[in-house]
Amino acid sequence: MMRSLYSGVAGLRTHQTKMDVIGNNIANVNTTAFKSSSIVFSDLMSQTTQKASGPNAATGRGGINARQIGLGVKSGAININIEGQGSAQSTGNPFDIMITGDNFFVVSDGLQNYFTRDGSFYVDGAGNLAMTSTGYTVMGWQVDPETGNIRQDTVSALRIMSTANMTYPAEATSEAYMDGIIDKFDTDVTSINGKVVNLNFYDALGYEYTARFVFRQSGNVNEYSLELEKILDSAGNELDLGGNVLFGDENSRQMKAGKVSFDTTNYKWQGGKLYNGDVLVADLEKMYTGYGTTGAALQSRDTVCELTYTDSATGMGVTVNQTVQDQLDAIAKAYGYQGSTDEFLNLLVDAPGTEDGATPAAPGLSMQTLLNNLAKSPASAQVLYGENMTLPTYPDAAVGDTAEFDTVGRLFDGVTIAFDPDTGLFAGINGQRTVTDVVFGMSALGGNFSDININFADMSSVNNKGTSTVGATRGSNDETRLGVGSGRLLGDMIGLSVQQDGMIYASYDNGMTRLLGQIATAAFANASGLEKQGDNLYSATMNSGEFDGIGVDVTANGGYMTTGQLEMSNVDLSSEFTEMITTQRGFQANSRIITVSDTLLEELTNLKR
Repeated sequence: MMRSLYSGVAGLRTHQTKMDVIGNNIANVNTTAFKSSSIVFSDLMSQTTQKASGPNAATGRGGINARQIGLGVKSGAININIEGQGSAQSTGNPFDIMITGDNFFVVSDGLQNYFTRDGSFYVDGAGNLAMTSTGYTVMGWQVDPETGNIRQDTVSALRIMSTANMTYPAEATSEAYMDGIIDKFDTDVTSINGKVVNLNFYDALGYEYTARFVFRQSGNVNEYSLELEKILDSAGNELDLGGNVLFGDENSRQMKAGKVSFDTTNYKWQGGKLYNGDVLVADLEKMYTGYGTTGAALQSRDTVCELTYTDSATGMGVTVNQTVQDQLDAIAKAYGYQGSTDEFLNLLVDAPGTEDGATPAAPGLSMQTLLNNLAKSPASAQVLYGENMTLPTYPDAAVGDTAEFDTVGRLFDGVTIAFDPDTGLFAGINGQRTVTDVVFGMSALGGNFSDININFADMSSVNNKGTSTVGATRGSNDETRLGVGSGRLLGDMIGLSVQQDGMIYASYDNGMTRLLGQIATAAFANASGLEKQGDNLYSATMNSGEFDGIGVDVTANGGYMTTGQLEMSNVDLSSEFTEMITTQRGFQANSRIITVSDTLLEELTNLKR
């Protein structure tokens, strides 16, 4: 039988194999991250009809080459263009990830690891990052709970939407600062009510509160009192401080001259009782326990007292019930401090030693102390202040008193903030120039509150056209620790992002972010030696190099990951069609070999005729 016949058959088979490779490439032209293959041919063994002989120097005869007849062709190798980077296809899906570089994603079916360039992922029902086509979990490195950093250890499934990751815990505020300008001509600062500054903060459960602070100018225009007025919860309810002084020192003194006017048109004092016309609105005897004794003390402000007076129009007795707080409010209102009862009670006055007040007997007594003294000794109070005068400088026509009296300062719970008169810069707290912080002692209320350290170093007192800009902010103002200690409410996860190095971060609606893990990659010394397993998967072989179980950071080899994109197939259709043409012609030529060989055989058989 003619050898050419079998050579033609071998050529047909080999070109058919090449066509199979081309067909597979074209079929996968739109397969995600598909790597095209190519085939190379090699000749089959040759039949030697005469061995080669060497030259004979003695006879001068030359050598003869061997005579060999080839027996056809075979497939030499099928190579994968595995390192050829496919083009990027934008999808907009944040879980579609493309690797630029030579590395591979590591995925697992629960039993063994596989490798893929297909980054089409999703989050399954258990919260794991997984392949959309197979459900195999994406492997990576977990976060060290102690350091909060990635621990590059044996790869494990990335469970990015676990119950623990869905929320970010609340945290109590521990640091804050006040900054901005206090203008000494700001009418709010110089007024009775002062300049209000609100500090919003959180407790350990994430509940928000508002601390209302007030700045007031002292007699020295370079000094200002700062006091905590009240604390409100998120519903606007005022917290009961339980008598605790949470901010600064108790009964600090601010010396500032002023005047208080008594409303002589509507009010009168008589025998320790304050009347509004005929109506009894305050009675010291009813307000104090132990009235008239050295142990007289103000009752609870919620205590209800029965006040009785005679209506001059009807001559009938009238009885009303008022709390101690109602009566204190009425006294403050008579002296022009409606709505600011505590501020009135903290005013400091020089109690007169004579009826006209020429010689102060007790300098700098608070209004609260005066009321206490009057309740302890009503008789001596009448001698001290006049028959119808139980508070300083009540107008007494007999001695020509006016309806005004001087104040020399006020008591407050808080601190004094000072500014340098030459530069306007912050100059210390409570007379100590080096002190810049004050502790807001919320922990005294127990529960989930933490103390808050408030810094004032960035404040100044300069001309700002009569407008103060001072404000309070949660968190540290240290440049190296900006925002630290600001506290937060409980946060719900609102998004996930994958960085170029494969680190996965979650963002929460409380403004926080958290590192959830890092996608690990595998690199091989000979990636072309990987074995295809279908479903865009590869497995390691002896010729590809082993996977160590840990993997590498994708950026270690100069690669990176891109989200919202997938790697396309690297099949080049123009090259494939060209190869298909040459393959077709090669197949046709080999078929002609068989045809011609058959014709020759036919002529041979016809010789017998």
